[in-house]
Amino acid sequence: MTANSDIEKAAGVLRAGGLVAFPTETVYGLGANAEDPAAVARIFQVKGRPPSHPLIVHIAGAEHLDDWVEDVPTTARLLADRFWPGPLTLVLRRGRRVPLEATGGLETVAVRVPDHPAALALLSAFGGGVTAPSANRFGSVSPTTAGHVRAELGDAVDFVLDGGPCEVGVESTIVDATGDIPSILRPGGVTREDLEAVLGRPIAVPSTSHVRVPGQHPSHYAPRARVVLVEPEKVVAEAELAQKLGHQVGVFLPPSFAGAQVKAHAVVAVPGSTAAYARGLYGFLRELDQQGCDLIVASLPAEAGLGMAIANRLRRAAGPRPTG
Repeated sequence: MTANSDIEKAAGVLRAGGLVAFPTETVYGLGANAEDPAAVARIFQVKGRPPSHPLIVHIAGAEHLDDWVEDVPTTARLLADRFWPGPLTLVLRRGRRVPLEATGGLETVAVRVPDHPAALALLSAFGGGVTAPSANRFGSVSPTTAGHVRAELGDAVDFVLDGGPCEVGVESTIVDATGDIPSILRPGGVTREDLEAVLGRPIAVPSTSHVRVPGQHPSHYAPRARVVLVEPEKVVAEAELAQKLGHQVGVFLPPSFAGAQVKAHAVVAVPGSTAAYARGLYGFLRELDQQGCDLIVASLPAEAGLGMAIANRLRRAAGPRPTG
């Protein structure tokens, strides 16, 4: 349980224009007063994040949605009522309270209500919206504990609110809800199947979109080690070959190979449950970095349920690295 004194201290830091790292059910966020352009700009500076990449505004409840957006279509209202608090972000038309610094210059804004007691207590105590991306350097592995935040950002954050490990472990699902036909812009903690069950119709997951949202960079959620994706049945052979060629190899061993002996530097046994896999994914990547791996061999899970979000993160982690 997070102490009330910590909640009040964090809220005071936000009011003073500072940055607070706080827990959500998905990952830890790096928060600033959503209505303070200077504080929002500092998020980009600390993360090394391009200012064109929009942020998510966190609010205390669905009843506050109209305070932050211009229009709420019926479909968006339905999704908010069903999934908030929870790992669902809705992209809607920007309201006047939201500065363009928080939206990457767009006239749309991403909004959600986190499902974590410390986050909700902070939002209530602060009394406003908190703009927050993940509390890490841009493009790197997202933090799921307060220790991850401190290790990566150090004293660049004014206060870290420790709420324990994150329960979901991958970021929220982002849905474009600006019209009557929504689409998934980023798979996450609310599954496609859950959304379709509520809407009563299929929901598209386009490979590209004109709406910019977090997590679309070609290389994202990436450890220091290079990630190579292969078919599940080839994971062991590819890992052992790379190790033989001189790499320090980390392996994400699929459940079908449970108990297999692999000649590699480090091995992570992938949980059979996709919920457990999602919860542990970023921790596994960090663990292999810490063990000195320079190459991680993994396969994609079946893209059903949370498997879609895990596959999305692994593809981004394996994406092309910036050069120069």
